[in-house]
Amino acid sequence: MPEIPLSPKERQALKARAHAVKPVVLLGHSGLSAAVLKEIDRALVAHELVKVRIPAEDREQRDGVFAEVADALSAARVQVIGKVLVFYRPAPEMAETTAAPSRERSPKAPRGAPETVRQPRNAGKPSAPKRTTGDRREVERVNRGTPARRDPGASMRAAGKRNKSPRRGGSRAR
Repeated sequence: MPEIPLSPKERQALKARAHAVKPVVLLGHSGLSAAVLKEIDRALVAHELVKVRIPAEDREQRDGVFAEVADALSAARVQVIGKVLVFYRPAPEMAETTAAPSRERSPKAPRGAPETVRQPRNAGKPSAPKRTTGDRREVERVNRGTPARRDPGASMRAAGKRNKSPRRGGSRAR
């Protein structure tokens, strides 16, 4: 299966999308096997854009694995970032096996009656979560602001003692 060619603009857009993606498949030291290829294929079907981390230190070996996977799975090679390879393959189109819903009459409806389409009971917006009123103490605790800062010298001044040293212009007579 041939590799998918990408234009530079497509490759650039895919690189931007791949930035936030984490590696999904991690190759072991045993390398590329049939099971690993199958797992990469599964990930490409599910996500379209996949990062694969390989432990190989040799750049040529990484490039070889990159080309081999792209050819085997008919995926596009997007980029290599160190030991991380990025592949892209568009999701397969869902087959049109699900045809339009058949318009069968329900067994209880009379023959001449028009067909009605029933909607599920829970159709529409989901109901809002039920609100519970909290305890009054809890509400007061939540709505209370931050406590006022306490002046550390307030208790000393209240006791009649001064907080100033004699050398810095205290109340000492000269």
